[in-house]
Amino acid sequence: MERVAAAEKIPIARPDLARLLEALAAVTPAGRLLEVGTAIGYGTLHLARGASGGRVVSIDADAERLERARGYLARAGVGERVELVHGRALEVLPGLAGPFDLAFLDADKRDYRRCLDLVVPMLVLGGRVVIDNLLWHGRIADPSLRPEGDVEAEAIERFNPYFTIHPQLATVLLPVGDGVGLGVKRRVTMREMGGPY
Repeated sequence: MERVAAAEKIPIARPDLARLLEALAAVTPAGRLLEVGTAIGYGTLHLARGASGGRVVSIDADAERLERARGYLARAGVGERVELVHGRALEVLPGLAGPFDLAFLDADKRDYRRCLDLVVPMLVLGGRVVIDNLLWHGRIADPSLRPEGDVEAEAIERFNPYFTIHPQLATVLLPVGDGVGLGVKRRVTMREMGGPY
């Protein structure tokens, strides 16, 4: 999968992040996990391996990549524990039922904030959210590295402060891969309490 992704320039989680996902998923071996951004299923596979008795729901807008992921996951022996959902995350997430023990966001960077807002109410208390690419090839720390019109970098730059002070999450930004945000849900949301009032 790594060779295919490199050859075809398919964005997948870096190997160190994949190992982190597997370890975090293993905290709840029978858990229910959510992934936004399947690609060819590399992160999905590590989530399924970690939660060896759990289930993964993974969303992607690219039907062809989902089919390739389906093949890889079947070959790895985890296909029956993974539900692949075709569609744009912002359209699919409102119709999903929680709760989830862990969520991994790795799709359109411009949608990160809205995805996080939809995902946090679906997490159990103590549930984890992992968000990839928060350093965006060094372009967040050093804006001089950005090509003109890098809308993803601009979106991440706006997202990072929102994530780090999120009232429901205890968060940290880790220098793993391309920058990984890790949050743990410590408070319920107003929506979960039946609000807003």
